[in-house]
Amino acid sequence: MSDHAHPDLTKNQALVFGSLSEAGGPLTAYAILDLLRGSGFRAPLQVYRALDKLVEYGMVHRLESLNAFVACSHKGCSGHGTAAFAICEECGDVSEFTPQEAIRLLKAWTEEQGFRLARTTIELRGTCKACQAVN
Repeated sequence: MSDHAHPDLTKNQALVFGSLSEAGGPLTAYAILDLLRGSGFRAPLQVYRALDKLVEYGMVHRLESLNAFVACSHKGCSGHGTAAFAICEECGDVSEFTPQEAIRLLKAWTEEQGFRLARTTIELRGTCKACQAVN
Protein backbone atom coordinates (compact mmCIF):
# COMPACT_ATOMS: atom_id res chain seq x y z
CA MET A 1 0.00 0.00 0.00
CA SER A 2 2.96 2.29 -0.34
CA ASP A 3 1.78 3.47 -3.74
CA HIS A 4 -1.28 5.56 -4.53
CA ALA A 5 -2.24 3.29 -7.42
CA HIS A 6 -4.03 0.88 -5.13
CA PRO A 7 -4.76 -2.26 -7.18
CA ASP A 8 -8.13 -3.13 -5.63
CA LEU A 9 -10.00 0.14 -6.09
CA THR A 10 -13.59 -0.21 -7.21
CA LYS A 11 -14.84 2.05 -9.99
CA ASN A 12 -16.52 4.33 -7.41
CA GLN A 13 -13.39 4.51 -5.25
CA ALA A 14 -11.26 5.35 -8.28
CA LEU A 15 -13.71 8.10 -9.35
CA VAL A 16 -13.82 9.61 -5.84
CA PHE A 17 -10.02 9.49 -5.52
CA GLY A 18 -9.68 11.03 -8.98
CA SER A 19 -12.00 13.91 -8.12
CA LEU A 20 -10.06 14.63 -4.92
CA SER A 21 -6.70 14.43 -6.70
CA GLU A 22 -7.84 16.83 -9.42
CA ALA A 23 -9.34 19.24 -6.87
CA GLY A 24 -5.92 19.77 -5.31
CA GLY A 25 -7.62 20.72 -2.04
CA PRO A 26 -10.32 19.58 0.36
CA LEU A 27 -13.82 18.67 -0.81
CA THR A 28 -16.90 17.76 1.17
CA ALA A 29 -18.70 14.52 0.37
CA TYR A 30 -21.53 16.57 -1.15
CA ALA A 31 -19.11 18.49 -3.40
CA ILE A 32 -17.73 15.14 -4.58
CA LEU A 33 -21.28 13.89 -5.20
CA ASP A 34 -22.01 16.98 -7.33
CA LEU A 35 -18.83 16.42 -9.36
CA LEU A 36 -19.65 12.75 -9.96
CA ARG A 37 -23.39 12.90 -10.73
CA GLY A 38 -22.54 12.49 -14.41
CA SER A 39 -20.64 9.29 -13.58
CA GLY A 40 -23.64 7.54 -12.05
CA PHE A 41 -23.43 8.74 -8.45
CA ARG A 42 -26.86 9.38 -7.01
CA ALA A 43 -26.60 9.17 -3.21
CA PRO A 44 -24.21 10.52 -0.57
CA LEU A 45 -23.87 6.98 0.79
CA GLN A 46 -22.06 5.93 -2.40
CA VAL A 47 -19.50 8.69 -1.83
CA TYR A 48 -19.13 7.96 1.90
CA ARG A 49 -18.56 4.24 1.27
CA ALA A 50 -15.80 5.02 -1.23
CA LEU A 51 -14.27 7.64 1.10
CA ASP A 52 -14.25 5.21 4.05
CA LYS A 53 -12.19 2.71 2.06
CA LEU A 54 -9.86 5.37 0.67
CA VAL A 55 -9.22 6.66 4.21
CA GLU A 56 -8.58 3.07 5.33
CA TYR A 57 -6.06 2.64 2.48
CA GLY A 58 -4.27 5.85 3.52
CA MET A 59 -4.98 7.49 0.18
CA VAL A 60 -7.38 10.12 1.53
CA HIS A 61 -7.50 12.04 4.81
CA ARG A 62 -10.51 13.49 6.58
CA LEU A 63 -10.10 17.05 7.81
CA GLU A 64 -12.27 17.01 10.92
CA SER A 65 -12.49 20.79 11.35
CA LEU A 66 -13.66 21.32 7.75
CA ASN A 67 -15.76 18.12 7.53
CA ALA A 68 -14.00 17.58 4.22
CA PHE A 69 -11.62 15.12 2.58
CA VAL A 70 -8.29 15.61 0.84
CA ALA A 71 -6.15 13.31 -1.30
CA CYS A 72 -2.95 12.31 0.48
CA SER A 73 0.10 14.13 -0.84
CA HIS A 74 2.60 11.64 0.63
CA LYS A 75 3.22 8.21 -0.78
CA GLY A 76 2.91 5.52 1.86
CA CYS A 77 0.83 7.51 4.33
CA SER A 78 -0.86 4.36 5.58
CA GLY A 79 2.53 3.39 6.98
CA HIS A 80 2.85 6.22 9.49
CA GLY A 81 -0.85 6.60 10.26
CA THR A 82 -0.43 10.26 11.13
CA ALA A 83 -1.34 13.18 8.92
CA ALA A 84 -0.78 16.84 9.70
CA PHE A 85 -2.32 19.78 7.89
CA ALA A 86 -1.85 23.54 7.98
CA ILE A 87 -5.14 25.16 6.95
CA CYS A 88 -5.20 28.84 5.97
CA GLU A 89 -8.37 30.48 7.25
CA GLU A 90 -8.03 33.30 4.69
CA CYS A 91 -7.57 31.51 1.33
CA GLY A 92 -8.45 27.94 2.33
CA ASP A 93 -5.10 26.51 1.22
CA VAL A 94 -4.26 23.16 2.86
CA SER A 95 -0.68 21.91 3.18
CA GLU A 96 0.04 18.35 4.31
CA PHE A 97 3.24 17.70 6.24
CA THR A 98 4.76 15.09 8.55
CA PRO A 99 5.93 16.49 11.91
CA GLN A 100 8.27 13.66 12.89
CA GLU A 101 9.10 15.00 16.37
CA ALA A 102 5.42 15.57 17.27
CA ILE A 103 4.54 12.09 16.02
CA ARG A 104 7.34 10.59 18.13
CA LEU A 105 6.07 12.37 21.26
CA LEU A 106 2.46 11.36 20.63
CA LYS A 107 3.42 7.71 20.10
CA ALA A 108 5.48 7.73 23.29
CA TRP A 109 2.52 9.13 25.26
CA THR A 110 0.10 6.55 23.86
CA GLU A 111 2.50 3.73 24.70
CA GLU A 112 2.95 5.02 28.26
CA GLN A 113 -0.83 5.25 28.70
CA GLY A 114 -1.51 1.87 27.11
CA PHE A 115 -3.73 3.68 24.60
CA ARG A 116 -4.18 1.84 21.30
CA LEU A 117 -3.92 4.50 18.61
CA ALA A 118 -5.97 3.97 15.45
CA ARG A 119 -4.95 7.13 13.58
CA THR A 120 -3.96 10.71 14.21
CA THR A 121 -4.89 13.83 12.30
CA ILE A 122 -3.24 17.07 13.36
CA GLU A 123 -4.80 20.28 12.09
CA LEU A 124 -3.19 23.68 12.42
CA ARG A 125 -5.47 26.64 11.68
CA GLY A 126 -4.07 30.06 10.87
CA THR A 127 -2.88 32.31 8.05
CA CYS A 128 -0.44 31.22 5.33
CA LYS A 129 2.63 33.23 4.35
CA ALA A 130 1.04 34.48 1.10
CA CYS A 131 -2.06 35.84 2.88
CA GLN A 132 0.08 37.48 5.58
CA ALA A 133 2.04 39.28 2.85
CA VAL A 134 -1.18 40.71 1.37
CA ASN A 135 -2.55 41.97 4.69
